[in-house]
Amino acid sequence: MFTRRHFTTGLAMSLGFGTSATVSAADTPLKLRELYKRDGSFSALALQLEGQRVTVSGYMAPPLKAQSKFFVLTKMPMSVCPFCETEAEWPDNILTVYTKRTVKVIPYTVGIKTTGVLELGAKTDPNTGFLSLIRLAGATYG
Repeated sequence: MFTRRHFTTGLAMSLGFGTSATVSAADTPLKLRELYKRDGSFSALALQLEGQRVTVSGYMAPPLKAQSKFFVLTKMPMSVCPFCETEAEWPDNILTVYTKRTVKVIPYTVGIKTTGVLELGAKTDPNTGFLSLIRLAGATYG
């Protein structure tokens, strides 16, 4: 599917901006669906942006525990956190967001934007045992 992001990236590349198109990934919010293929694997865009600072929009699911430094960003508002135990059960419409500070909870019905470094691949949080396959590190949100 050809999106506005693909057009913008192609235009920037054709104008000689090179890596400037990926830098703008932090300016234009991605949607969670842009990070996954239909089969649940990572999209070409996600693979291209891995290790770069990006912005993703969605909703904050209620944290697993108080005083946490991460939360789950969801495609749609969810009143409970979609906790997953194995990679095979990882939904293709969520993203773990790791922050530097303790998370200040935002109501799950309020849309937010998160910005951080995109990381791909299985990682288990040592404090909670929460497994993530895709996440933002060093993130800010609001």
